[in-house]
Amino acid sequence: MRLPVPKRTMPVCNQVFVLEDFSFCYPDTADATLNHLDVAIEEGQRVVITGPSGCGKSSLLYLLNRLYPANCDGTVSGTLDIYGKRSGYYAPGEINQTVATVFQDPDAQFCMPTVEEELAFTLENLHTPHEDMQARIDDILLMTGLEAHRHRVIQTLSGGWKQRVATACALIMEPKCLLLDEPLTHLDPLTAMEFVSWLDALQSQRKLTIIAVEHKLELWGSFFDREIALNADGCIDKDRAFAATLPIPFKKRQHTKRHDTLLTAEQLMIEKSGKQLISAVSLSLAAGQVAVVAGPNGCGKSTLLKALCGIYRPPNGTVRGDPAGYVPQSPEQLFLTKNVTDELAFSGKSSPAEMDRLMNGLFLQPIAHAHPFSISHGQKRRVAIGAMLADKRKVLLLDEPTAGQDEQALKELYELIDARAKDGCTAVIVTHDMNFAASIADSILLMKDGTLTGVFDPDALWGNDELLHEHRLLAPKGRNAYATDFA
Repeated sequence: MRLPVPKRTMPVCNQVFVLEDFSFCYPDTADATLNHLDVAIEEGQRVVITGPSGCGKSSLLYLLNRLYPANCDGTVSGTLDIYGKRSGYYAPGEINQTVATVFQDPDAQFCMPTVEEELAFTLENLHTPHEDMQARIDDILLMTGLEAHRHRVIQTLSGGWKQRVATACALIMEPKCLLLDEPLTHLDPLTAMEFVSWLDALQSQRKLTIIAVEHKLELWGSFFDREIALNADGCIDKDRAFAATLPIPFKKRQHTKRHDTLLTAEQLMIEKSGKQLISAVSLSLAAGQVAVVAGPNGCGKSTLLKALCGIYRPPNGTVRGDPAGYVPQSPEQLFLTKNVTDELAFSGKSSPAEMDRLMNGLFLQPIAHAHPFSISHGQKRRVAIGAMLADKRKVLLLDEPTAGQDEQALKELYELIDARAKDGCTAVIVTHDMNFAASIADSILLMKDGTLTGVFDPDALWGNDELLHEHRLLAPKGRNAYATDFA
C-alpha cells in the first residue's frame, strides 16, 4: 500500500530525508525488499522504525546513510533526497559525517585495536587537526561512560560495551542525524535505560535527528515522537505519532522436575590476556531445566557459555555432561552451507517432517533458499538456533537468542525451547529480555564481576529490588516498569 508524503508546514530545507515511490531490491532476488515508500523525515524528529524481522528495516537505514546500493550492487527506483540533495549526487563518504550510523553488529565497524585508537582513527578520517583530537576524545569518553575503558582492546569487551564504543565513534563526528540499528540489543536493562536518558539529553542539546530501528520499545518510554511501521512485504504499514503500548505477555511455562543431571561445572576459572573473566563458578543443571543467565554487561555471561561448551578451556575447574550445542551472539560464525535449508539439515539428524516443523516454527520458509549471510540479523539467529535444534543436542547454550526478534518470532522460540525441555533437553540462555526470562526460565543464574552470585527462583527474584539493582536488572512488569517520561 502506498501512502502519500505527509504535508509539511516547514520549508524543504528542514527535511532530512524525502523518499518518493522508493523501492530497493538486492541483486539476484526476484522480490524487492522495500516497496514504494513515500515518507519525509524532518530535522529534530525522533523516529522509530518497526516491523517484523526481515522486513527491510536495516536495509532502509543503509540506504539513508548511502551504504546501499553501491556497496551491495542492489537496484533502486523512485527518489531519495538527503538534506535537499538527490542521494546519488553525494560522493562516496560525503554524507557520513552528517549522517552517522551505529550498526546492529558493532564489530562490523571497528578498525583499530583499542577504544582510544578507534576514536582517533575516526577523527583522522575527518581530517581533524591533531591538536584538537585529544580534547574531543576525552569529551566523548566522559559523555559515554567509557573513561575506564580508554586503553582496553575492543575485542575483549562484552557486546554491551562494544555497543557503547560504536555509539561513541558515531557521536565524535558531531553529526546532525544519528541512525541506530537496535542499539539496546546487547545492553543490560539499567544500562539501556541510562543510554536512553543520555540520548534524550544529547538530542535536546544538539537538536539531532534520531532514527532508530527497534523491536522492543519498553525501555524507550516516551522517547520517540513518531513510528514508521513496515510490513512483511517492505511497504509502509503505518506512519503515525508514537504511542507506547505494553509488550504482549508470554504464558508462564510449566516446569517439569527431573532428577537426572545433564551438565555440571565445578570451580570454573577463565583467564584471557592476563585478565580473570570468571572465577569459582559451580553449577548443576538437570534434564528439562531451562536456566537464564543474567547480569550486567561484561560480567562474564558469554564467557561462561564458552567455557561450558569447551571453546574456553579452564585452567582450573571441570565441566562434565552431554556435548552442548552453542549459538553465539554472532551466529554467522556457525554457518557452513550456502542456503538456509541446507544449514538446518547439515547434521542429518532430523527427519524431513521434523525439518518442516523447524522451518515453519522459526519462520524460515520464505528464506529457505537464501544464503545465510544475506539475511537479517534476527533471521541469522533463528537459522543458527534451528540448526542446533535439528542436531538434537541434549544441552543447548544460547547467547542472546532474543536479540533482533519480533514478538511472533519470540513466541515461536519460546514454544520450541519449551518443547525440547519437555523432551528432557537442558537449555542455558543468556538474555537481557526479562519478559522472556520470566516466562521461559525455571531458574535464574545471576552473575556479577565474573562470579556466579546465586541461583534464584524467578518469582522470588522479581520481588527483590535490591538484588535486581545490584545486577542492573529490572523486574518484567511490562512497559510501565521501564517507562521514562521525557515530556
